[in-house]
Amino acid sequence: MTNHVLAMTEQQHVSVVCFCFGRYSESLYALFSLGGLFYLFSGARTVAMIMLALSGSARSNGALNAGYICFEALLQAYDAAIQKKRPMWAVQALVTGFLRSTFVFLPFFAFQAYGYLNICVHGDTDELRPWCKAKLPLLYSFIQSHYWGVGFLRYFQVKQLPNFLLASPALSLAVYSIVHYTKLLHQLFQSTSIHEQIIAIVDGRLVEAHESSDVATVLKSEISTGLHNKKQGNTEVKKRKSVAASAASAASLDGNTSTGRIVGDNKDECPLLVLPFILHLTFMTFTAFFVMHVQVSTRFLSASPPIYWAASRILAPARGGSCKRWGYFIIVYFVAYILLGSLLFPNFYPFT
Repeated sequence: MTNHVLAMTEQQHVSVVCFCFGRYSESLYALFSLGGLFYLFSGARTVAMIMLALSGSARSNGALNAGYICFEALLQAYDAAIQKKRPMWAVQALVTGFLRSTFVFLPFFAFQAYGYLNICVHGDTDELRPWCKAKLPLLYSFIQSHYWGVGFLRYFQVKQLPNFLLASPALSLAVYSIVHYTKLLHQLFQSTSIHEQIIAIVDGRLVEAHESSDVATVLKSEISTGLHNKKQGNTEVKKRKSVAASAASAASLDGNTSTGRIVGDNKDECPLLVLPFILHLTFMTFTAFFVMHVQVSTRFLSASPPIYWAASRILAPARGGSCKRWGYFIIVYFVAYILLGSLLFPNFYPFT
């Protein structure tokens, strides 16, 4: 009886966050995740940090979005140390990135601490739950493994074949986007050096900020680590404008480092900024297929931008490509998923 009560308590702690956010948390997670990424690559890092932290409040995997902030911090640190020859600026960029990443992780840490205090410290029983004794007590991981059967290859059963088929469209699109953009990144690394790519990104965005109509907003985005004073700023922008233009030209980005564009219109273009998106999607796809209940892949991967980049490329292929058959399939699948999912999911069918 005691174990049953503890099991109910543990599962209630896991579900309380999702319940508080409404019918389900995926849409809210996508809102904060995609919105945070938009503001991050637009230069509004404080707003991005808050939104990405809120994405972690909606879904635990939102904590992985801290990786994008780390990527930006590494770009800034490299630019400060190599291009500007300012090692202290590089250290400050890394420390700032670490603090912002930690802030994104706070909701996940707070929830784990909440569960630990309520069940392991202030519980009503003398017998501690197994996860309470672990070196790193994680309530959510224990619930998934112990009660839901989540684990590496644990879902690979013949009876789960229909669920694998159900998840196959989303997984196929994810794999396609990973393979496609990995090839483009490989071509990019062969044609230009990483140094040129980083300078094109950092300086190119600084130049765009200087030429933007909303100068007061964009220039406060700390694109150049926020350490230039007013007199140095204008001179530095003019000096680095030509460097950014030549680096961007050498990298064949053709404007892809724009704050509003990550992937260019040309199917053969791919800026370095795509790298963290592909790494993130690769990790989530691997987890969805080999570890999780595979039928949740569709909603689990729904907030990943590369999937929509790949889908748009298939629907409107560049340079007159012929992908009409797959384009029609994607449209039919998306529409059917919305209509059928709206009926099946609230009735507890495994259509997720």
